[in-house]
Amino acid sequence: MSEQPDPFEEIVDAETNRDPDLAVIEAGSRTLRAQAGSPQGDLVPARPADPEVDKALRAVEQELAGRWGETKLEPSVARIAALMDVLGEPQRAYPSIHITGTNGKTSTARMIEALLGAFDLRTGRYTSPHVQSITERISLDGAPIEAERFIETYNDIKPYIEMVDSTQEFRLSFFEVLTGMAYAAFADAPVDVAVVEVGMGGSWDATNVIDGSVAVVTPIDLDHTDRLGTTPAEIAAEKAGVIKEGATVILAQQPVDAAQVMLKKAVEVDATVAREGMEFGVVSREVAVGGQQVTLRGLGGEYEEIFLPLYGAHQAHNAAVALAAVEAFFGVGAERARTLDMDTIRRAFASVASPGRLEVVRRSPTVVLDAAHNPAGARASADGITESFGFSRLIGVVGASGDKDVRGLLEAFEPIFAEVVVTQNSSHRSMDVDELAAVAVEVFGDERVVVEPRLDDALEAAITLAEEESEFAGAGVLVTGSVITVGEARLLLGRA
Repeated sequence: MSEQPDPFEEIVDAETNRDPDLAVIEAGSRTLRAQAGSPQGDLVPARPADPEVDKALRAVEQELAGRWGETKLEPSVARIAALMDVLGEPQRAYPSIHITGTNGKTSTARMIEALLGAFDLRTGRYTSPHVQSITERISLDGAPIEAERFIETYNDIKPYIEMVDSTQEFRLSFFEVLTGMAYAAFADAPVDVAVVEVGMGGSWDATNVIDGSVAVVTPIDLDHTDRLGTTPAEIAAEKAGVIKEGATVILAQQPVDAAQVMLKKAVEVDATVAREGMEFGVVSREVAVGGQQVTLRGLGGEYEEIFLPLYGAHQAHNAAVALAAVEAFFGVGAERARTLDMDTIRRAFASVASPGRLEVVRRSPTVVLDAAHNPAGARASADGITESFGFSRLIGVVGASGDKDVRGLLEAFEPIFAEVVVTQNSSHRSMDVDELAAVAVEVFGDERVVVEPRLDDALEAAITLAEEESEFAGAGVLVTGSVITVGEARLLLGRA
């Protein structure tokens, strides 16, 4: 009797060559929400209720704002290494999972954090940028640290920051100080494991003073091309810096040239590589109420009927990457070949939330927020919207940063937007609304573009346009283009 083929082998070829952001799977309707538990609540904190705490937090924010911003970089880890040295190397006090890539880093980090927490490990998570509150960037046990603790951490290390500032050619940047705060807070907690997302790149990113036992590389695409390179291979060469000697690399589906760079680096440092579509991947997925139901192939075997309360094929692939990363952290696939506890995995995934990532914040009409800010992210968002919501008419609200591929972003959304309201957020990086409108007219045509310089007016205009089809016509609004735009819209729509 011939041996039955492994179902996973049948999807290897398709998984290897398929762009995960463009996958469209036949819709279903089942959900495991009742079996697997309830999703987490809102993970975006409001301003502190105590006026004195709020005043102290604003003072810290003002001091941080006086430093180099996240877009002004000097490619070196010398300053952050000096800070770690005077702090007693706090980043060595716990193992780390280090995440790089272009898109999907924060959602993947949140999934990894949820999985580790479900196995009773105390976690620290460092991600960027934040949606509404700076305290979101540093999380303990799945929640942003309290404002009081954020302030205390800053004040504790401030003398050491000033000490390093006095010895360096350039002062520590905004991101470097926050990275130092995160590593110090994790050591003080203490955490069992840190989940760390790079700010930009890899080799010279401030986070790269850790030696992650697991290095995760989410899909690489063109972004920050003025700093990281103009091809996926050039960008991958910079991001490969997170791969350390003897580590396990969890590699999401990549452009061929980027994958080659990553594999070469892994060989150079004797790292083990697990590739999506080969050693792990998405076996199947279908739309479910409030998200999707997936079956994942992990390093140790298959995990069936997992409810993921997030929308879009890209989130299913992020889930596969997160699962493989946690398996690798626990030694699955290397030291032992068995799956992790199925009920624990299901419970963890069902608890995941990722604010600002195809997040529904209002009904009648439905308003969705998504932080897509580059063409690849926009394509993933557009596919997720089309698959999961089925709007009869969708109005876009777009406020983008001037240093992004705005035309590519708008072109990705053009097929799904009936009309687009262009606007700008409060950041100095925000693209001037008239410049954005000019590009939008070229992409959409003049009759489909509405210009509203103020975000609150843009939201009102978009909701009015959606309501024109009447309450039951299935129209919706998608707010996108920038994390800052999404965060400010979230506040305006009452999700603080």
